[in-house]
Amino acid sequence: MKKSHSINMCAGSLADKILLFALPLMASSLLQLLFNAADVVVVGRFAGKEALAAVGSNTSLINLMINLFVGLSVGTNVVVSRDLGAGRHDNVSRSVHTAMTLALASGVTMMMFGVVMVRQLLEWMSSPTDVIDLATVYLRIYFLGMPANLVYNFGAAILRAQGDTQRPLYFLTFAGVVNVLLNLIFVIGCHLDVAGVALATIIAQYISAFLVVRCLMREQGPLRLNLKQLGFQKKVVLQILKVGLPAGFQGVVFSLSNVVIQSSLNSFNDPVLVAGSAAGANIESFVYVTMNAFHQAAISFVGQNYGAAKCDRVDRVAWQCVTFSVLFGLAFGNLAYLLGAPLAGIYAPGEPDVVQQALVRILFICCPYFICGIMDTLVGVLRGLGSSVIPMITSIVGACGLRLVWVATVFPRFRTPACLYMSYPVTWTITALFHFLFLMLVVRRRAFSKVRSNGPAYLSTEGHHPEMS
Repeated sequence: MKKSHSINMCAGSLADKILLFALPLMASSLLQLLFNAADVVVVGRFAGKEALAAVGSNTSLINLMINLFVGLSVGTNVVVSRDLGAGRHDNVSRSVHTAMTLALASGVTMMMFGVVMVRQLLEWMSSPTDVIDLATVYLRIYFLGMPANLVYNFGAAILRAQGDTQRPLYFLTFAGVVNVLLNLIFVIGCHLDVAGVALATIIAQYISAFLVVRCLMREQGPLRLNLKQLGFQKKVVLQILKVGLPAGFQGVVFSLSNVVIQSSLNSFNDPVLVAGSAAGANIESFVYVTMNAFHQAAISFVGQNYGAAKCDRVDRVAWQCVTFSVLFGLAFGNLAYLLGAPLAGIYAPGEPDVVQQALVRILFICCPYFICGIMDTLVGVLRGLGSSVIPMITSIVGACGLRLVWVATVFPRFRTPACLYMSYPVTWTITALFHFLFLMLVVRRRAFSKVRSNGPAYLSTEGHHPEMS
């Protein structure tokens, strides 16, 4: 393990190390968003608002399709973090090879399913008739990049487990530049429109996947990847699934509720509204990832310190990550609103009606976005402690279930886009409260009492965690 690429999470000060971890991860996430943002900006400027709606309105469906498998990368992060904290390097090596095999198999599965089913899925979402053909073309090409998408996400999760968020940033910087250049070539030069931006995106994804695999193959410590050792280890798969499946299922249900919101927006049959919502959603995504970096930091830092039986540091990690997520959420959420008009104008130049619709979404979602940051960071703490079922249940009941109830009861009475957007801060607040109560009253007490009684041996290779005891 190269010291220059790792962080000692189990000793010394925390705030500076959390920022050292989170800031490159934040930049990496912003670059990933730029893949889609570059698509949206280019088609908005050179292919018209129908193409903009076709590309931009696919975000919720894409997230629905991949979140289950990306959740498994969270399980990989937790398993590797714990074993690194406890010094079980043989287990780390087995986890690395199993995780990368799982990523490749999952990516191929998603690719085949997406290519075949995408048209039907768009019809179920009530995609506008003047958008659905273009959206189908975009998504079919996009899903050809699923193997690369998941290989990169799993590989980056493995590197994050040792505190390495810098090299994934370098990889995405290079891939992002390629993506932007290819967008301009394919759309302006070759007139491929939505097909061109989709091709540019998947080429960039394969480049980033290649770079992360190459990085792991050159590692000298327990994270080293040997392609000849790829395969499934049953115990490792079960450990990853215990945390990853609930995390992935939680992401799927969240995305399903967002698909319902998108379908409700589509029901207005107004391309201007759909395009404005797509532009607003892209802007708010940039705010979200600034807070989500501290969710990821909480998983790795809590996982390592819990693996080392350092419960006091777990508490400090939790509070500092929540504090940072609130500060970044407030700052960037309100900044997005203040700069909303020029930012939305980037996506839809010369379309004041589209910009106005984007501003409505930004007002109701970005300004209170720090509440979502609290909710997600608490989930990161719970997952770092090995608890993934509880946040899944509370998220389904609190955020997703109540959001669907809102669409079924409140929205029909106040049928406006603003009413749909208001469901987000209301459900974030309730869900964050649920997570906090379960963390303090159930998971933390149970996890800490057993570790303090038995030491790191409690977190053995059998894969025990608080929910399974």
